[in-house]
Amino acid sequence: MRILGLILIILGALAIAYKEIRYTKDEEILKIGPIEAKAKRQETIPIPPWAGAIGIGAGVLLLVVGGPRKR
Repeated sequence: MRILGLILIILGALAIAYKEIRYTKDEEILKIGPIEAKAKRQETIPIPPWAGAIGIGAGVLLLVVGGPRKR
């Protein structure tokens, strides 16, 4: 559980820092027989700040409450 908590904290911090995910997608515009026309299109997925905050909060909660401790 502690590892999952650390991962959530890191991902939440990255979500707050970057605010969006960008990627490039090839899109086929025209295809007539052997002739093809393609275009590269940049897509963006916004990440709301509250999602990062929830990730950090859940990670901290897992670290604090986390499973049984080995001695």
